[in-house]
Amino acid sequence: MDEWPPTVLKESIVTAVYTFDIYSSLDGFASYDDADWGPYWGKQGPEFLDRRLAVYGEEQRMVFGANTFRLLVEMVGLSTVPDEALDPVNGRMRSLPTTVLSSTLEGPLDWPDATVLGGDAVEAIAQLKEESDVPLRSNGSLSLNRALMAAGLVDQVQVTIFPVIAGQTGVEPIFQDAADFDLELIESRTFDSRTQRTHLPAHPARLSPSIRGAACGRLGGSRPALSTLLTCGFSIREPPILRRVQQRPNR
Repeated sequence: MDEWPPTVLKESIVTAVYTFDIYSSLDGFASYDDADWGPYWGKQGPEFLDRRLAVYGEEQRMVFGANTFRLLVEMVGLSTVPDEALDPVNGRMRSLPTTVLSSTLEGPLDWPDATVLGGDAVEAIAQLKEESDVPLRSNGSLSLNRALMAAGLVDQVQVTIFPVIAGQTGVEPIFQDAADFDLELIESRTFDSRTQRTHLPAHPARLSPSIRGAACGRLGGSRPALSTLLTCGFSIREPPILRRVQQRPNR
């Protein structure tokens, strides 16, 4: 006799991997002001640049917020500038298909292959992850990626840490006001004897269920990963069973 009610198998939806790719000073700043550190905090070397070129050599789609995209247009140049006129890393990055999240920019954009998505960024990226046939990578775009991490849409965080401390001139603290995440190292690599890359899977931190809802979002929380001339790679693990921290009596 057939079993009743019949068993319904839920189809697992496989979404594109989303990587938050960020450069950082040792003390956690994404950039600097009123200083002349230079590109890559002045610490780029041949191994690091070769690795960046290889990263952009993979098939993928870039994702940027509006402010980061405007800066890139200023730094990298207009689409009329041929790729061969740029340095190899930026030339390859600019040639990749690009999605820009913005409610103010309108297409067409002066970028070889860029599409503007308006509306709610979390909903737009959730849909893009379901529809994209290639991985997604986002450089910078701090506020955008903090929101996507909180919504459980970032699968990997790749952090390249340069050996500088920018206590006086550093701006844009990368994870300021971000949700809490418990990270686990996936990979670590040092370039040019001074810059390191690391990969970690990350759990949302052990929060109360109500706070976890805010951290993981309505999609249930995917697994972001965090990576660091240290490049570090971290991933956010499967949503953990959150354990309440037993309160200890005051001593």
